[in-house]
Amino acid sequence: MFYRTSRDLLWIKTSLHSRRAGLDDPLRLRRAESTRRVLGLQLNPDRDVDRIHGNGINTIDIEAVEGRYMLSGGADGVIVIYDLENFSGKLQYTCKAVCTVGRSSRYVHKFSVETVQWYPYDTGMFVSSSFDKTMKVWDTETLKPAEVFQFEGNVYCHHLSPIARKHSLIAVGTTNPKIQLCDLKSGSRIHILQGHRAEVLSVRWSPRYEHILATASADSKVKVWDVRRASGSLFTLDQHNGDKSKASSEAVNTAHNGRVNGLCFTGDGLYLLTTGTDDRMRLWNSATGENTLVNYGKVCNESRKRLQFTVSRGCSPEFVFVPCGSSVAVYTLHTGELVTMLRGHYNSVDCCEFHPDYQEVYSGGKDCNILAWVPVLRPSDVEEDSDHEVKGAAGQSSVNPAFQDAWSSDED
Repeated sequence: MFYRTSRDLLWIKTSLHSRRAGLDDPLRLRRAESTRRVLGLQLNPDRDVDRIHGNGINTIDIEAVEGRYMLSGGADGVIVIYDLENFSGKLQYTCKAVCTVGRSSRYVHKFSVETVQWYPYDTGMFVSSSFDKTMKVWDTETLKPAEVFQFEGNVYCHHLSPIARKHSLIAVGTTNPKIQLCDLKSGSRIHILQGHRAEVLSVRWSPRYEHILATASADSKVKVWDVRRASGSLFTLDQHNGDKSKASSEAVNTAHNGRVNGLCFTGDGLYLLTTGTDDRMRLWNSATGENTLVNYGKVCNESRKRLQFTVSRGCSPEFVFVPCGSSVAVYTLHTGELVTMLRGHYNSVDCCEFHPDYQEVYSGGKDCNILAWVPVLRPSDVEEDSDHEVKGAAGQSSVNPAFQDAWSSDED
């Protein structure tokens, strides 16, 4: 249930009137309301997620086709599919596990599952990768692998492009510094990308250009590739933007002063976020590789493996959700301001995922729990204005500056 003050309702009514009259950008109300909902995220005491995993939860993914099913992969090797819909008609409900690849299955991963991802265009398939040195492509109906890729070392991460139409490549990062490109259509490894000097901890395809891939490694470097080119990476991110006076000889062309274990593009693909074990998060221009120098302060990061974090979509401004100890830290993307800390886990948080349809966040951690953070709009910190003041505000279309839309009508 959402709490709205009379000023909130007045603003919405005014915005709807402006939209009908053609005086306002149709996206403005949606962005402002999405922002309002994100700013009201709280742990939902009425929504539980079935507790299936017997060990920590490393990775989660929500499919983009219906926005209804969520995957999770755990340190116990188990994979679970949850139905997020509420069919009970009751306020209090549990997101049920509809199927599980458990320890009794002959196809279960032998060791920790590090990444799970739905096929972007169809819920009939998903992909998982594990420390058992395999990546498996699953048929959702039968819960049997349609394809199994074997690697020489532990698999830290994989990623399918969310937009690709001209290729069906899965990028894979392992203990080997070479990035593997596996083709779903042929079922074979067709190419490798060489340039890193240590294990590859995170890989992400651009949501804007289907051939652009970013990779992060324990060698402190982040590289951006055009996979159509055979001549190496396009560029390597440099935290000092080429200023050699600020960099020691060891820190030249490094993104972080430690292992880089997290990558995330913004929804429009214009920016790339990175996290490292130097307790820093950095925002980069994905086209030029320039460090935007946004200061997020200390972002606690002790993970030796991939850290799964996420960015909101459809808000103004956009927000970043990052596991930080036993909490999820929420930052404003372009200012670096710490908005809030989402506290509720009893142990370290390893992954979180944003649900753009409902502005919800799901997080998983070493406490074996998946928590749902749901918008609950908070009452105003000040008393309601008098009727006279409210009427006066109606003529002025008064809007809280926090919800002012700073974007143009161009979605890019």
